[in-house]
Amino acid sequence: MSFEVVAVPMLKDNYSWALIDREHRQVAIVDPPEVEPVEELLRSQELSLALILLTHHHGDHIDGAETLRRRHNSPIYGAEADQHRLPSLDLALDEGDRISFAGTEGVVFETPGHTVGHISFYFAGAGALFCGDTLFSLGCGRLLEGTAAQMFGSLARFKALPPETLIYCGHEYTAANGRFAQTVEPDNQALAARVAEVAKLRAAGLPTLPALLRDELAANPFLLAETVERLAAIRAAKDNYRG
Repeated sequence: MSFEVVAVPMLKDNYSWALIDREHRQVAIVDPPEVEPVEELLRSQELSLALILLTHHHGDHIDGAETLRRRHNSPIYGAEADQHRLPSLDLALDEGDRISFAGTEGVVFETPGHTVGHISFYFAGAGALFCGDTLFSLGCGRLLEGTAAQMFGSLARFKALPPETLIYCGHEYTAANGRFAQTVEPDNQALAARVAEVAKLRAAGLPTLPALLRDELAANPFLLAETVERLAAIRAAKDNYRG
């Protein structure tokens, strides 16, 4: 038994991810900044909200969580290291902790870089990684609190996962990331192919996510960076990129 994953668009370019257990008609929602899109999913598919998972403390990932918990009596799981700036946690999580949904076990990775308390959820049985704002398709999160060394270590965790892992990140940034990535990797044919695919998806009004880790390993300049210094240089260039 496992779960189906459905994108729930939020705000301007956010995605929350709904893990749907069809057998028990239950949902776990990852990083909900709004309430109504989740309520519409529950109403339209006659589902109940069983669990709220939070990757980090930014408002565009958590602002709907407390209201959803109050309405549905749904527990909130998040990082123990960040519990002082998250909604009150029903379960505080650390590196290596295990959770379960729809009969599928997930493991918690501490993945600092974008923020110092960021965590990610990896469900091996579903081949799914929910990585918030640590890794994006063709990009990575801005280093708002953490260091390049922390981000390098977090991305190394992801690189070691099976290449068929599906990457569920927090924003629809892929087209913009691709434009920058091609300034770093202008001769990368895998990147060129991904950029072309992304253009077709967006023209059709479709999400570019989830992304396949195998494709990211071949095309994402932040995953291709072999040293902390190289990653730091690419991240600094991205921060200043206006293309």
